[in-house]
Amino acid sequence: MSDSEDIAVAAAAIIIGVVSSQQVRHRRPRRFWVRPSLVRGRKKYSTDEFMKDLLLDEVDELNLEYRCDFGFQNFFRMNNSDFENILSMIAPKIIKKDTSFRKAIPVSQRLAVTLRFLASGDSYTSLGYLLKISKQAISYIVPEVCDALIVALQNYVKVPRSAEEWERVAKLFNDKWNYPNCVGAIDGKHINIQAPEHSGTEFFNYKGFFSIVLLAVVDANYNFIYTNVGCQGRISDGGVLNGTFFKKCLDDNKMHLPPSRPLPQLSLPIPYVFVGDEAFQLTPTVMKPFSGIHNKRTTKRIFNYRLSRARRVSENAFGIMSSSFRIFRRPILLDPGVATKVTLAAIYLHNYLRNSGSRNVYCSVGMLDSEFPNSGEVVPGIWRRDPSTSQINNLPTVPKRSCIEAQTVREEFAKYFISAQGELHFQYDK
Repeated sequence: MSDSEDIAVAAAAIIIGVVSSQQVRHRRPRRFWVRPSLVRGRKKYSTDEFMKDLLLDEVDELNLEYRCDFGFQNFFRMNNSDFENILSMIAPKIIKKDTSFRKAIPVSQRLAVTLRFLASGDSYTSLGYLLKISKQAISYIVPEVCDALIVALQNYVKVPRSAEEWERVAKLFNDKWNYPNCVGAIDGKHINIQAPEHSGTEFFNYKGFFSIVLLAVVDANYNFIYTNVGCQGRISDGGVLNGTFFKKCLDDNKMHLPPSRPLPQLSLPIPYVFVGDEAFQLTPTVMKPFSGIHNKRTTKRIFNYRLSRARRVSENAFGIMSSSFRIFRRPILLDPGVATKVTLAAIYLHNYLRNSGSRNVYCSVGMLDSEFPNSGEVVPGIWRRDPSTSQINNLPTVPKRSCIEAQTVREEFAKYFISAQGELHFQYDK
């Protein structure tokens, strides 16, 4: 046998030996199911006891009685009654049974760790030390609870299904923001995530980081009425919107929007529209600003101001959400699928808390942009003063051709905004 054949035989024997040793190698048995430090910590001071103590933080000094659950609200972004209400809705979906090995983590603690994860953005390891739950358990709990929240709160994010419902949305836009025939502000944001494994540039966006895209429609009361989350960050805004069921229904006239109607002092019927920024294509049902820089008192400048005034609701909705749920203030260290669930859960909680007893806790005085009625001067909301909210980034602006019909609709709106019935006395100085 030659030297080369001897070497080949020896190499094959080594490989076989390695494979056989790997096959017979057994996994080392667990030393314990739960780390002793967590078990001992739960016995000394459990998460349930910690939550009870949070309710006792603030005392009325005059009556020496507990005045409110301030600490609880700050920790979970909601009051105790809303916490209990949500818990009652999702408990059947997330409850686990005790086994002969260990007791199951109570449903209240499962909800608590998920809400704190959304409110703080802390790592699973940090939350584990705080709430006495292992990071491995938290990695299973958070997606499961987020799924349960989305199902339980699904009625809080609904697209109107009739012309009458759309009319109510349009009336609020006209009453609050003086934009007629407007049925929503459409906006898109990049949600910063860690680089997914083996994804290449799929999630790498134009800003130079990895993200998933959140596309949403917001009503005049800062509530989300439609969301689409999870598209890869590299896809442009047009690709995100065009790939949604929402856009398909809009193009096929299946949104049940009210019929077009002429505005006061105008003869042409005007369709009901969504307002957006430069990232979206101008269509007969989606209005965007005129491009370029325009002088004061010009029709295009006034139209852009009125559109941005109505579109401010979407900026504030994203701002409130990222200010209260600080998970969005830094890259989300989860894979895209779980990051999508977390984002959707935050959106559903946003709508729920905006319409619950916690609305003043979730969105405190001064949080939203406000406006002086006589001058139209804008007082920026508190959320704008926090630079960390910039982690939610706008979609890129990509020029696109628009049809003649869409341009005509925009021109008609511009004419109405300078008419006697449509103008605002302070718009000419903007």
